[in-house]
Amino acid sequence: MASKLKRQMKIKEMLSTKFISSHEVLLKLLRAENFMVTQATLSRDFADMGVIRISTELGPRYLINPDEAGRQIARLVGSEIISIQHNESLIVIRTLAGRAQGVAHYVDRLNKPEIIGTVGGDDTLLVIPDNPRNLDKVIDLIKQIMADK
Repeated sequence: MASKLKRQMKIKEMLSTKFISSHEVLLKLLRAENFMVTQATLSRDFADMGVIRISTELGPRYLINPDEAGRQIARLVGSEIISIQHNESLIVIRTLAGRAQGVAHYVDRLNKPEIIGTVGGDDTLLVIPDNPRNLDKVIDLIKQIMADK
């Protein structure tokens, strides 16, 4: 796993489980976990991850904005899709190796009425539209996910 992704996963974990009130506190916690991070890198990570600062009765606290977190996941999923093919009734998506099930899970969680479900393998997933008339709508949705990367 890339160091940026590992670091951002650790930041997400720390923001979710600890009361982080400043960059300095988070930098110390990250360094204690052997993540050598500069202030500038942390600021870029915050921007990438959609971290916001809120006021609480205990003082300021950093959290991941739930709306931005969803967009971040969509960007990640979009970067894992390689291609889309279809016939008159089914859609086949090729992904990076080992990522089809994760992409299938994401598509399922969109809860779109036009999608009955998905079946994910290793690098290929099948998307089943509710009706062949909605095939183009589902393809457009998937292309939008790919464009958000």
